[in-house]
Amino acid sequence: MEISFHGADRGVTGSCHLLACADRLLLVDCGMFQGSRELQEENSAAFGFDPAALDFLLLTHAHLDHCGRLPLLVKRGFRGEVIATAATRELAQIVLQDSAHMAEDDAAWRSRRKGGAPVVPLYTQADVAAAMQCFGRALAYGQVLELAAGLRVSFHDAGHILGSAHVLVQVREAGRDRRVLFSGDIGGAGRPILRDPAPPAAEIVLMESTYGDRCHRSPAASVAELIEVIGTTVARGGNVVIPSFALERTQEILFALRAAVTTGTLPPQLPVFVDSPMAVSVTEVYRAHPECYDAESAALIADGHDLFGFAGLRLVRATAESMALNRISGGAVIMAGSGMCTGGRVRHHLVHNLPRSNASIVFVGFAAQGTPARRIIDGARTINLFGEELPVRAHVHTINGFSAHADQTELLAWHARAGGGERTVLVHGEPRAMNELAARLGRVPVSMPAPGERLTL
Repeated sequence: MEISFHGADRGVTGSCHLLACADRLLLVDCGMFQGSRELQEENSAAFGFDPAALDFLLLTHAHLDHCGRLPLLVKRGFRGEVIATAATRELAQIVLQDSAHMAEDDAAWRSRRKGGAPVVPLYTQADVAAAMQCFGRALAYGQVLELAAGLRVSFHDAGHILGSAHVLVQVREAGRDRRVLFSGDIGGAGRPILRDPAPPAAEIVLMESTYGDRCHRSPAASVAELIEVIGTTVARGGNVVIPSFALERTQEILFALRAAVTTGTLPPQLPVFVDSPMAVSVTEVYRAHPECYDAESAALIADGHDLFGFAGLRLVRATAESMALNRISGGAVIMAGSGMCTGGRVRHHLVHNLPRSNASIVFVGFAAQGTPARRIIDGARTINLFGEELPVRAHVHTINGFSAHADQTELLAWHARAGGGERTVLVHGEPRAMNELAARLGRVPVSMPAPGERLTL
């Protein structure tokens, strides 16, 4: 049995791990490297293995840094089966179609800048359609699937986003049974909407370590801060702009705003705009999969409540309606992608609101180094958008408690349940976070592989 590492190794994007066992090749995730435009070359580079040789792709969830290079994998020869939960399959199609649209637009823009020289996008809508044809069996949580003699897999609730899963691979080789657990991204305990992570026990564990060096604020404190920022900003006549990831973060914020409006903490007719066709589509998928909800959310649904709807909410798909939002000078909450401000409609809203001293920009997710979001968070006095240098006069807030990733305390508790006593492999984290987490795991043998490294078990 051998595991090789091809993404999110001593880094937090591009998750991609290859397991060779029982005469089969299993790829766990095939994510895109994210952050800055310089990663274009890294995303288009060779995978480090032959896509045509793969038998299966086990997809933990539909975030772009875990599924974003799947169309490229198929384009380069993958003809195996993609196995995921039903919700992940639906969300992946939305995410990948949006990614292809952005890649095509970016290629067209760069072609024009080069005077008509054609620039080929990483992949196209047609490539996404081909990739979706590779999706086969959809697994429910806890369902065991035999892939070959001596090789079984099962998915277990990761509590990260809708449909997210830990992947357990059970292998019998040379008369010995081994259980290898791939964590994917691990959700935190007590978050709204979804159930808490439920890892099975395994001897060998590959686990994410994004926040292995820090703890989050509690979800309740984070919601309270968000509501306070909105109330204060609206009172002084400004807009609240929330650069928000379309998948998971937008739905969590809507859940919190619905509760605040219902209890009267926020005005019942507060104008809230979700300006993202992708976020609107994702919210529809969330509504279609109540089997993933925790007990509290399931009870609200049973009582006839809409988890994501309230009187002042407007879901924006059309470009013209999005442009009209720029005429709103104050008193509104505008959520738009992307969360790191590297593209999408939020950049237009930043152009109109960053220079306003009565406005607030609220970041509720991770911002990688090199992104506009990170530069704003780090205190930049000006920011360049669409070729224009804009002053940053708006109030800037960072609320980290909304993270869909477990923090250090939660990661340690997760590991205590999952095991990993024979070998624990830390992935999906920056070196500082990984080293801190490793130090707190005690006497457990820990590996922190570099990209391209191989681990023989």
